[in-house]
Amino acid sequence: MAHARKLFLFFVVCLIGQTVVSQTKRISADVLEDKIYASWLGQIIGNIYGIPHENVYLDNPGPETFPYGYGRNLERLKEMKGGYSDDDTDFEYMYLFQMEKHGVEPTYAQLAEAWKYHVRDYVWIANRAALGLMHSGLTPPATGFKDFNPHWFQIDPQLINEIWAVTAPGMVDYAVAKSDWGARITNEDWGVEPTMFYGALYSAAFFENDINKLINIGYQHLPANGRFRQAIDDMRAFHKQYPKDWKVAREKMRDKYYYNEPDETRTKWNAILNGACAVLAMLYGEGDFQKTLDLACAIGFDADNQTATVCGLFGVMNGTKGLPTELILPVEGWTLPFNDTYKNVTRYDLPDGYLLDMAKRTTALAGKVILKNGGSLKNNVYTIQTKSTFYPPIEFTKAPLPVMNAGERISYVLPVSGNTAKVKWEVKGVLPKCLEFKNGAFIGLTTETGNFPVEINMVTPDVTHSQKMNIRIRPANLALSAAEILTNVPEMNQAVRESMGYSAGKTSDATSIEVIRDGKLRGEHSVYYSILNNVSYPKIDYFGYRWEEQQSIGHIGYHIGLIENGGWYSSLTVQYLNENGYWTNAEEITVDPVLSHPTNIYQQPHFIEYFISFKPIKTKAVRIIGDAHALNRRGNVSPYVSITELSVYSPFY
Repeated sequence: MAHARKLFLFFVVCLIGQTVVSQTKRISADVLEDKIYASWLGQIIGNIYGIPHENVYLDNPGPETFPYGYGRNLERLKEMKGGYSDDDTDFEYMYLFQMEKHGVEPTYAQLAEAWKYHVRDYVWIANRAALGLMHSGLTPPATGFKDFNPHWFQIDPQLINEIWAVTAPGMVDYAVAKSDWGARITNEDWGVEPTMFYGALYSAAFFENDINKLINIGYQHLPANGRFRQAIDDMRAFHKQYPKDWKVAREKMRDKYYYNEPDETRTKWNAILNGACAVLAMLYGEGDFQKTLDLACAIGFDADNQTATVCGLFGVMNGTKGLPTELILPVEGWTLPFNDTYKNVTRYDLPDGYLLDMAKRTTALAGKVILKNGGSLKNNVYTIQTKSTFYPPIEFTKAPLPVMNAGERISYVLPVSGNTAKVKWEVKGVLPKCLEFKNGAFIGLTTETGNFPVEINMVTPDVTHSQKMNIRIRPANLALSAAEILTNVPEMNQAVRESMGYSAGKTSDATSIEVIRDGKLRGEHSVYYSILNNVSYPKIDYFGYRWEEQQSIGHIGYHIGLIENGGWYSSLTVQYLNENGYWTNAEEITVDPVLSHPTNIYQQPHFIEYFISFKPIKTKAVRIIGDAHALNRRGNVSPYVSITELSVYSPFY
């Protein structure tokens, strides 16, 4: 019995020892830097190689004339005398500076300021929507919420967040959580899942170079019932069924995740679709860099994003020795990969970079992440605590309050980032009667109307976070009793609308002007566009109401809809019908938020309310009116306004 007990204790000690060993990994600083350097080089290879194939192959795959080569971009490389930025690498480059400036765990607020300053163009879909919301006062993750960002499901976050995992070598849980956190600047729900997957792969690849094992690691770090987990199951099944025919597998993927995708999220930029493209390329590429790169191009859709991310992953897996010489030295006379040059051509006021220096700086940040999370550095070797976890910084999220109406139940939880379990809440100011603030939420039913400015304090053991806000309790919406809707475009030109193309699903389009007072701010058939056929600038658009009886009016709520390369007012005022029957401008007009940068699409938000106040008037008719705007990039597009709701209120202050 004593012998058996000793044997049992021996096995327990062995198991404990194995557990301790499994929770730490070691990597030399030199190997770490080489892999990080290779990740930058790999992303640049994939990005520049893939650009000629971006959004080219949708219904059918690209030709199997491999290798594709850099194509037209070889001349661009020569012109730039090295590598150059694109939206697949420039956000990570911007984040590199932010981590150096603010620490390895910057806040959402700090990143939002960087976005507003450095990102001034060269940005699309979910990224552009998030940027416009930032310029309207929102902060992440509200900038990725479905309520405000109609592109919450698109590809954007999986191509701009690799740096969080590159600086967390072997710390897979940490990398996944931080990648998820970063993805929510632009996306939410299953729109962040491919980013989490790549976060796991990049972090694990510092110690694992078997592509199938890496895919499985990423798979295990996805939500059990998530859409991208199902997509990986499908890609594996297609690969198993057609192991020698990637084109058939690609056809199956296209049918399920493109042709048969619900209309609301059916786009060529869909995050799940494009993530599936990368998984197929990796499965059929069988760990070969060049083969995987060409397949990622040929499988198509937003191909350069997959190629950049996958090639960066291969850089981490195999280091610089695994990168094909002809791809890192494509120009005769270059002696260092991409001539050791990263030419910034896309982000405002960021310097050009030297790739070796970028690798050193990124490695230094990775070292700080390792040490911050219990690791150590001794004799030029890092010991990494692999079970480290990322805890997002606690901070207030700035987002528009919901419409709060007198006489209706109010239940609204303030959006907050980070773990608020130990937070204490304080409210300063006077709330309307019967509305209380408790545990971070406004709850109650009040009949008192008006504006109630308050300050909310979120008290943590380390710091107090404060946010000022105006609780606006509205009276009845007078639009509901109007006898007539007034507009210069009572019917949208559907043919012209369709010629513009769709960056999001068609389901939000509405053909009836009646939707502007149906109380529905977003969703199916909620957005009306004042689109006509081929109308040149200027085009004055108006929306308003007429009543049978005189009304006392002091406020209008204008909810903007989805923006498609246009759709907003570049100037805006309020007019009312005076006692002599003439339209007259209202006085003392204020707009919240301020209507600024009227011709800059990169600063236009989706789905927010412009609340307009003015000197009270008495009238039978009122309208908002101004210059409609559109970029006229595609189709026979007139200037137009996108609108979901126009509400009207009697004066309350």
